[in-house]
Amino acid sequence: MRIFKFGGASVKDVEAVKNVARVLQHEGTANTLVVISAMGKMTNKFEEIIDAYIYKKDSLIEEIDFAKNFHQEIIDSLFTNTEDVSKNISDIFVKLKSFMANNTERDFSYIYDQIIGYGELLSTTIVSFYLQEIGVTNTWLDVRELVKTDSFYRDAKVNWELTQKNITEKVNTATLNITQGFLGSNEQQKTTSLGREGSDYTAGVFAYCLDANSVTIWKDVEGVLNADPRVFEETELLEKISYEEAIEMAFYGASVIHPKTIQPLEKKQIPLFVRSFEDLTKSGTKVSHGSGIYPIVPCFIVKKKQILVSISAKDFSFMVEENISEVFRKLHEYKLKVNLIQNSAISFSVCIEDKYKNFSKFKNDLKGFFKIQSYENSTLYTIKHFDNNAIESIKQKGKSLIRQINTETAQLVIQE
Repeated sequence: MRIFKFGGASVKDVEAVKNVARVLQHEGTANTLVVISAMGKMTNKFEEIIDAYIYKKDSLIEEIDFAKNFHQEIIDSLFTNTEDVSKNISDIFVKLKSFMANNTERDFSYIYDQIIGYGELLSTTIVSFYLQEIGVTNTWLDVRELVKTDSFYRDAKVNWELTQKNITEKVNTATLNITQGFLGSNEQQKTTSLGREGSDYTAGVFAYCLDANSVTIWKDVEGVLNADPRVFEETELLEKISYEEAIEMAFYGASVIHPKTIQPLEKKQIPLFVRSFEDLTKSGTKVSHGSGIYPIVPCFIVKKKQILVSISAKDFSFMVEENISEVFRKLHEYKLKVNLIQNSAISFSVCIEDKYKNFSKFKNDLKGFFKIQSYENSTLYTIKHFDNNAIESIKQKGKSLIRQINTETAQLVIQE
C-alpha cells in the first residue's frame, strides 16, 4: 500500500491536474491512496469567503461566485463531457450556501472549519472525475467519514481508535482511492480541520492505519532543500533525513513537512519520500530511520510574522517559577504558540505566533502585573547544523533582537 499526497501547487490549474494523472500513470495506481489539497490558493479564497460571511456580507456572493467560476473554468477546459462533474460541483456549492443560511453558531473556529474544507471537496471531485474520464478507475472517499477527531476546531486531535476502525473497514486497498487532506469530523459529524497545511498529516494518518509501505509527498521542488528557495538564493538538496531530524526541522517550522506528519510514520518505520512532480526521474529526499542528514550542511528555517515579547516584574524582582508559570498559563489560555524561550534573572522573553489574533488580549491581561515590551512583525531564523558563516548571513538581514545557540542549533529573531 502506498500513500501519495498532492498539495495545492500540484492541482492549481488544468495542466497541473493533467500532470497528477501523468504521475499516477507513471507510478502505477494499484494499492494506492491519494490525498489532495485544495487547488492553488483556494484555501486563501475560502478564508476570504469566511471573512465575508462574518464581517462583510455585501461581498459574500462575489467571493463565492469567484470560487465557483474558478473551478468551473477548470472543468470546462479539462473535460469533454462536463455535465456530471459540473452537477457535483454545483451540489457542493449548494451545501456551502445552505450551511451559511442555516448556521446559528457564532464561534469563529467552528464556522471556519465548516467552510474551509470545501476547497478540498472541490479539488478531489474534479480530479476523481477527470481520472475516470481518461480511464483511470478510482474511488472517491469523504475523509470526514474516516478520520475522527475531537472538537478542537482548527487544530483537531485525531481519535486514533475510531479512525483506525473506519479506515480498516471502509478503504479498499486493492484499488486507487482519492480523498481530501486536512479534514476530519467529530462525534456530532461536524467538520474539523487538522491545522493549516494538515494534508501531509492526513497522509501520515492513512499510512499508519493502512500499514503502508511508503508515503510520497509530491512537490514543485526536487525534494527537501536546506532552505526555502523563495527566501534564499542558494539551496541544496537533502538526500536523506532521519525521522528525528525531520521532526526537529518540522518543529522549528520547516514548511516542507508538517510537524505532526512524521510521528505516525516513525512508529511503524514507514519511509517518507519528498519528490518532484515535474521530474519523475529524480528520487528526491528520503526520510527514514537513521542518523542526521545527508549531506551535512546548514539548514535554514524561517518563520515570519512573529512577535517577540519581553516580560519583567514591575518591581524589578526576579522572574522566578511562579511568575513564569503565570505567563505560560496565559499563553495557553490565549492560544499563542511559543517558538523560542529565553530568560534571565529579571526578564523572560518568548517569540510567539498569534494565529488566533489574541495577542492584544494577552498583553492587556498581563500588563497590570508585568512590564511588557513587544516587537511585532519580527522574523525567527533557525539554523540547524550552523557555522559562523551561516549565522553572519542571517545577522545581515536586519536588527538582531535575540540570539540563542546550542550545540547544533542557532536561533535569531530579526527585525528586518
